[in-house]
Amino acid sequence: MKLSKRIENLPPYLFVQISKKIAEKRAKGEEVISFAIGDPDLPTPKHILAELCKAAEDPSNHRYPETEGMPVLRKAMAEWYKKRFGVKLNPDTEILPLIGSKEGIGHAAWCFLDPGDIALVPNPAYPVYAISSQLAGADVFNMPLNKENNFLPDFNTIPEDILLKAKVLWINYPNNPTGAVADLDFFKKAADFAAKHNLAVCHDGPYSEIAFDGYKPVSFLEAEGAKDVGIEFHSLSKSYNMTGWRIGMAVGNAKMIDALRRFKSNLDSGIPQAIQLMAIAALKGSQEVINHNCAVYQRRRDRLVKALHNIGMEVTAPKASLYIWAPVPEGYTSASFATELLDKTGVVVTPGTGYGTAGEGYIRLSLTVPDEQLEKGITKLSGYKRNTFS
Repeated sequence: MKLSKRIENLPPYLFVQISKKIAEKRAKGEEVISFAIGDPDLPTPKHILAELCKAAEDPSNHRYPETEGMPVLRKAMAEWYKKRFGVKLNPDTEILPLIGSKEGIGHAAWCFLDPGDIALVPNPAYPVYAISSQLAGADVFNMPLNKENNFLPDFNTIPEDILLKAKVLWINYPNNPTGAVADLDFFKKAADFAAKHNLAVCHDGPYSEIAFDGYKPVSFLEAEGAKDVGIEFHSLSKSYNMTGWRIGMAVGNAKMIDALRRFKSNLDSGIPQAIQLMAIAALKGSQEVINHNCAVYQRRRDRLVKALHNIGMEVTAPKASLYIWAPVPEGYTSASFATELLDKTGVVVTPGTGYGTAGEGYIRLSLTVPDEQLEKGITKLSGYKRNTFS
């Protein structure tokens, strides 16, 4: 049996490798504290689960769901966007529910890129942007995200010959992995740049509800002209602790939404209706869960930033997202420092290079660690200070 070249050339997904390392350590009886994966540990709120349980008893929800989702769900998504961002969306043409936003992100490349086209992808970034583009036969041009530019891409540095073949621009704020944020001025620049060069913008915004110190992230679609050139991916995973239920959305430009809908309809049968109904309960119910989540994550952010400062690392507390993007000490690479932390302390972090070459010199730590485990991790890190920095 011979596999396709696209599979033979496909690297293992980053978090699969990390999970394997954790399992190997634990199999040896070693205690491991993982700050590697951004999967909320907080439970799905009870009122949302109650709607799921109720819906699961209804036989009408036991059948194949429609690709485009229930009209009542799309309406709830439109109402949430209007209330949260002031963005008006047509539920019938500008919203597509997804089996988690990752599904739509992975499919987008097949809708907007042909072999030989170029996708403009941030570096470092969520790996799926580049991998899905490559699977679709397109080439990837990396846009470096540097501290000097507040981890925003500099569109002026993209060569003209690249722009002639570029078809898609990926952006993501609040950002994974850097924790950086963007304002409406940047989003307006991105929309204008896309219009000038005939690009489709794909903005990934699942962390818009995880923000600290009173900061309130904006939507790409709030920017003038954004809906003319792009779509935004969002998710209930981080906002409502629903990663395991797999539900998100793509919203924005009707032509792009229709392309995603057509592609999706040929590959899957949509989101189970009981989960759609629990999503409606999340979107239309009390939003206090979001305030609670942010308070928990902010407390953890502050504890972890202090612990990193105590071992001599220069870390800036992020204004949003679930991640701390920390420069490694002098003399280390991302991988060597992550390996040393694991070997000497049993603390797992993600090397920055797992998100691209421009991630070299950094590690990423997630705030989705239960408080008890967080404190154990901090204790382990403090021991590392005595062994290595003193």
